[in-house]
Amino acid sequence: MAGVPRISEEQRAARREQILAGARHAFAAHGYFGTTVPVLEAEIGLSRGAIFSYFPTKLDLFVALAEEDQHRVIELWIAEGYDAVVRHIGEGPEWIGVYLEAARMLRTDPQLRERWRAFNPEHLERLEQHLNGLRESGALRSDLPLESVARFLGVVMDGLAAQQGAGFDVDVPGTLELVHAAVGPK
Repeated sequence: MAGVPRISEEQRAARREQILAGARHAFAAHGYFGTTVPVLEAEIGLSRGAIFSYFPTKLDLFVALAEEDQHRVIELWIAEGYDAVVRHIGEGPEWIGVYLEAARMLRTDPQLRERWRAFNPEHLERLEQHLNGLRESGALRSDLPLESVARFLGVVMDGLAAQQGAGFDVDVPGTLELVHAAVGPK
């Protein structure tokens, strides 16, 4: 079609990242329901047409953002260990607001909960393999089911995120000492 400029994959990826970064800021500052389309336009610096050509709905944008953030945390956990995740949360990253908003929405929206459960099982499988490797090396206790240990670590992470999101300081060294005592080899 003549007259329609074509954008490269790099430009498309950069635009997608621009949308996600602005949306992360908007959702963290205003919550899901307080983030209106005009708020998204102002935070992202693009028109609704440009935003929604990448994400069909506000919910699709929010879910993509939450999934990206979850993926980033899982990758950090695998690459640098659980301690790095706790330190990252202790720094108070902007994604904490989206993380907490997603948790609230998952509690009240069964359709979103089902969609979330289907989130990229490869990432969760890689995390499970990582935890199994830690267990086999003796770095992780083996007297409890792996799912119980993983759930405990998730609960600690959720609690830290809630504390950080509420504006309380997170005692990273103390938390790590307690986590190591709880899940280290017995």
